[in-house]
Amino acid sequence: MIKLINLTKTFRGLRAVDGINLEVKEGVCFGFLGPNGAGKTTTIKMMAGVLKPTEGRIIINGSDLAKDPSAAKRCVGFIPDRPFLYEKLSGLEFLHFIAGLYGVDNLPSLGRRISELLELFELSHWQEELIESYSHGMKQRLVMCSALIHRPKALIVDEPMVGLDPKAARLVKDIFREQASQGTTVFMSTHSLEMAEEVCEEIAIIQAGQIIAKGTGEELRHQAGSDGNLEHIFLRLTEGKGLAHERPLSSH
Repeated sequence: MIKLINLTKTFRGLRAVDGINLEVKEGVCFGFLGPNGAGKTTTIKMMAGVLKPTEGRIIINGSDLAKDPSAAKRCVGFIPDRPFLYEKLSGLEFLHFIAGLYGVDNLPSLGRRISELLELFELSHWQEELIESYSHGMKQRLVMCSALIHRPKALIVDEPMVGLDPKAARLVKDIFREQASQGTTVFMSTHSLEMAEEVCEEIAIIQAGQIIAKGTGEELRHQAGSDGNLEHIFLRLTEGKGLAHERPLSSH
């Protein structure tokens, strides 16, 4: 479903992402972990078409993002770490606007789809209110609604837990698992080791722009030579790899 081939991004001579090669299959919830400054968000932005790679290719559902960006982006729902919302619109108006961008605004089933998503993310009672009146967590959940409105084949998510209370965080975890069970590929960058361990079937760890480990939890334990939890594995794999000055991932 998602292939990254020699993906590289250079800023002023610094390789923020350095020749990444990854393949994520359909229906997999994939975790993308790494310390601050490791290249996670830069990779995510290239996958979403926000940044242009310096080198390499991004293939989504068989479409090359550089050669056929429209086809590739139609398959993707993108949830950025700092989403932009039109706060003078109501939640309902915003979802209709996003549906128009994806070209699904004329579908007879759109109204039912919006109602389902608003109920799923517990926003039904707020749909007519202006977004400016929403809490941060409600805005995050509305962005997730908008990313799913066109039934994407791949969901690309950057730090989904930011600003969510424990109840909302649990809801989002359950939704991501359900999306994967229905065949949607979920590619998720996160600082939360707990989130990755609970939700993700496969994990890649990036450091200094390079993938230093990839696999299931059991495979990562084997690579790290450890039977510990994901936090312990992460520390074992990244120790002495060139980013010792960065803040390590949080387990919360």
